[in-house]
Amino acid sequence: MITLSKRVIVTMMTGISISIVMTSCQAKEDTAVERSRSTSNAGVSNSRSTISKDSVYADGTYKATGQYGSLPSSITVTATLVDNAINEVKVTPHATNPTSLDLQRRFANAVPAVVVGKRIDEVKVGRLAGSSHTPDGFNDAIQQIKEQARIEDSTSK
Repeated sequence: MITLSKRVIVTMMTGISISIVMTSCQAKEDTAVERSRSTSNAGVSNSRSTISKDSVYADGTYKATGQYGSLPSSITVTATLVDNAINEVKVTPHATNPTSLDLQRRFANAVPAVVVGKRIDEVKVGRLAGSSHTPDGFNDAIQQIKEQARIEDSTSK
């Protein structure tokens, strides 16, 4: 009888511990997403080393598929540029694995809050909405969009 009671107590304590850890992890993730939405520069860093400050891009809507990872994985980014800034962005996930698809969808929902209104030369997204590799695909697509939209400077020829 005493052994049964110990097993019940151990099982209950294990369940409580797991619940506390899971709740703590979810709260940290939710806080990170909220912080990225409320902080204008969260997840964005300056990448002026490859593009000059005076770069000019044609207004319009551009689309590119960014690759990342070793499998490789991909996402499609559609961005509307106005006056060298991202006016609108949409990320289309391509993952078939349920976990990867969930991460891509969460990233797709979070990224507009950190890139819309930013100059495209200043956009480089890091870990966002729990996704650590999807930003690599996003950054790859943004680089392709910059190449598509770049207006050649006729005075430098």
